[in-house]
Amino acid sequence: MAETLSLPVARRVALAAQGLADPRPTGVMNWGTLGRAIGRLNLLQIDSVNVLTRAHYMPLFSRLGSYPRSTLEAAAWGRPQRLFEYWAHEASLLPLDMQPLLRWRMARADRGIGVWSGLKAFATERRPEAEAVLQRITEMGPLTAAELGGARGLGGWWGWSDSKAALEWLFWSGRITTRTRRGTFERVYDLTERVLPASILDRPTPEEAEAHRALLALSAKALGVATANDLRDYFRLSPDDAKPRLDELVEAGDLIPVRVQGWEQQAYLHRDARQPRRALARALLAPFDPLIWARDRTERLFGLRYRIEIYTPADKRLHGYYVLPFLLGDKLAARVDLKADRHASALLVQNAHAEPHPPADLCEHLAAELTLMAAWLGLDRVIVGSGGDLASALGQVLPHRGAAPIDENVPAVPLSE
Repeated sequence: MAETLSLPVARRVALAAQGLADPRPTGVMNWGTLGRAIGRLNLLQIDSVNVLTRAHYMPLFSRLGSYPRSTLEAAAWGRPQRLFEYWAHEASLLPLDMQPLLRWRMARADRGIGVWSGLKAFATERRPEAEAVLQRITEMGPLTAAELGGARGLGGWWGWSDSKAALEWLFWSGRITTRTRRGTFERVYDLTERVLPASILDRPTPEEAEAHRALLALSAKALGVATANDLRDYFRLSPDDAKPRLDELVEAGDLIPVRVQGWEQQAYLHRDARQPRRALARALLAPFDPLIWARDRTERLFGLRYRIEIYTPADKRLHGYYVLPFLLGDKLAARVDLKADRHASALLVQNAHAEPHPPADLCEHLAAELTLMAAWLGLDRVIVGSGGDLASALGQVLPHRGAAPIDENVPAVPLSE
């Protein structure tokens, strides 16, 4: 019979796999430190929302604390290049070594498979249009959508212009990639062979089955313990692509079938997964953090029903516009609606809500993390608004507090047994 893990053990396994069970590293935050953290996660999701800071910056802050964002930017869009952009979970920054594992997706996109419906025509009857855009980039060098005739059209797919849609299909099919970002995070496209190192492009292309198996193994290592749906969702594999490869990983001993207390689905434990007896977690988690981006998994692991409410009308929001759960110990103990008011140089806590049975020192830990975040974002103070059942208590601990350096050695709450 399969081993059964208690829910607290499963949470500890997941936190350890995600790099959230150990104390944050100290010392110089160079690429070595950032690269190891990214190596645990395999990707950083990119999102356009910038009410606090862009999504790809946040997972490293959650795990490392204050780090230089310029180091991540240089790795993605500078030299030496260490990361590249592509569709993984969603649009993502990924280690260069992963590019061969995603060529099957590029090849399918080139045939019009697996892309958004509005882009499929560029693989067939509209391919000459895409080839013309590609030729302009070949001859003129790196270009933005605006430089190719504008990103916005009169209608159509997301209101994109024809040239923007063609660029997106070329990007999906691997013909072009992101050279850099400009201004308001505008993507600058260039030929893939002029951006990625030859040492990566010259690597053999794995067979589809081999790539799927490798991606599932990376998912399992990043998640620690997970259901089949959790594993395939990490890199957005289809059930048909994932199922036979999961069976092979089990047969090879890479995945160990287990039961998790309270879960209806079969779960799988990565063979190298750690099962620490406690964790030293204290982190604000962005909506697109790999620990919580799968909302059903978040509910199974932490008992927290979490939804992003950006597109919910203001009068119908329960917790706020851009809400970050606060991880303390093995619990998601609170959630805060945050905004970076750069004009006022303030981190605004617009709403703060406690989860059931919060620890007595929740506000002290949350205040410390908010202060650290403000300093990392270059903001001078933290201002707590009046929204939410935790706002008053948090405001007493953190009334218009300046973003001075804090003691990172504040004792963390031990995980429950």
